[in-house]
Amino acid sequence: MMLKKKTFPKRSKKKIIQGIWFLILNLNPETELKRYFGARAVLGDQRPRQRNRQFHRSTWMTSPKDSWPRFSRPGISMTLLESKDGIQYFTFEHSRDYQQVQFKFLDAVESMDPNNIVALLQLNPYHIDSLLQLSDVCRIQEDQEMARDLIERALYSFECAFHPLFSLTSGTSRLDYLRPENRAFYLALYKHMMFLEKRGCPRTALEYCKLILSLDPDSDPLCMLLLVDFLTLRSREYHSLLQLHQDWEEHRNLSQLPNFAFSTALCHFHLSQQEDTDPEESDKQRQIADQMLQDALIMFPGVLMPLLDLCTVQADPAVTSHSFFGPKSQQPPALAELTALYVGRTFNLWREAAVMLWLEESVKEVLCRVNAKDPLVEDCQNKRKQRYQSAPRNIHRHVLLSEIKEATSSLPLEVTTQPVMGFDPLPPLDSVISYTRPERQHAGASNESTLSLFFRSLLPNFNLQGGPRQEDDTEVARAGQELNQEVNRLMVAMRDMLANIRFQEPPREDNPYRDEEEWD
Repeated sequence: MMLKKKTFPKRSKKKIIQGIWFLILNLNPETELKRYFGARAVLGDQRPRQRNRQFHRSTWMTSPKDSWPRFSRPGISMTLLESKDGIQYFTFEHSRDYQQVQFKFLDAVESMDPNNIVALLQLNPYHIDSLLQLSDVCRIQEDQEMARDLIERALYSFECAFHPLFSLTSGTSRLDYLRPENRAFYLALYKHMMFLEKRGCPRTALEYCKLILSLDPDSDPLCMLLLVDFLTLRSREYHSLLQLHQDWEEHRNLSQLPNFAFSTALCHFHLSQQEDTDPEESDKQRQIADQMLQDALIMFPGVLMPLLDLCTVQADPAVTSHSFFGPKSQQPPALAELTALYVGRTFNLWREAAVMLWLEESVKEVLCRVNAKDPLVEDCQNKRKQRYQSAPRNIHRHVLLSEIKEATSSLPLEVTTQPVMGFDPLPPLDSVISYTRPERQHAGASNESTLSLFFRSLLPNFNLQGGPRQEDDTEVARAGQELNQEVNRLMVAMRDMLANIRFQEPPREDNPYRDEEEWD
């Protein structure tokens, strides 16, 4: 285990909450876009249409669209479990009707047919897991606009179910990830955050990252600490990241993570390059940056070569041939996973000419320290051997959600060999289950004929037994028509296949092309 699983002591809890405080206006990406491009470029000549206009509830996270289906409560509510030490613990709950829809959704997922999820959404347009799953399908098909719209619709449905005391900005509202009803909210926030980052709104994405972290800062189920540094650097909020590192280092050992070791050094370097900084302060920041980057390279030497490869920079032969940075250097499995994640996510931040020159100077200095047998080199080597043997489950979950190929390829077999559902990736092993899916009853195979089993292997919905089904007459009639059509298509295909079969005649004795060694 790399990160200490300690809860924050009471004396520092107020300070931690202040560290994740943010303005509510930052949750609106249009605010950031207006700052970049101006209100006219963002809004254009939009004029509200009064005719046939739907009136939606005012929300903070998303702006409801008139193109959305008319909202009706899908059966999600939020309950306050307890209040303790100024912290409120909430949970989402599903009504009986929503549970039935959830069971149908699981059936649709098992069918491996996205059309079944679409059909379910037509009847239940604000079912959360269906929106999340269909958003992934649209994103894979490169329909980014629809994928983002579905996530926003899910967030709107969640926000309409908020408890009156639940706050997005105070940092005192908690949601337990162990409860399956709460996980979809985490995932919807995460996917929305990634859409914002790709849309060019890193500052707003950073606020959503802080929001996810504030929901459970002790466990950090989506491991947002592996992402917050990247979004902070993209937003150029350097002091914010350094303050977070200072406040949390004592309790979470952030320096053990490669992303914080390198990103904090990069923050000091950028602060030293700012034009409005006086020369004395600039020199101080540069000295701190040099020292921190050298320490990071000594502690995590496996970062350098993959980083240079992605930056399309050819390393000096003195570096590639050295045993410290060369191919002989090996990393424990968990550290290789963290390294690949950081490099695959942040390599663009290191492509600047000034940053690359600074990295080159630091690498040369590190090699001098290694050749001089600096005690820190051996100490860091021992730490790498003792730590990073196995990563916690939340880190694996974060790697899966990141979809960074350099990192996903380094996942252990116990993760890659098990099925991963997009609506609930790597659920906790100690989940708190409030309701369970009823077992599905299947007709026994011993009562079916050979012909019935043959049709069932081709048509999973085929049922020769004709047992009673709890469906209305319309669904039964439609299912019967579809079954008849499938059977007719099958029979036509079988007739064509039989008509095209040609039996080859046995070779004649006077066949001159017969192989003499062929068996009779």
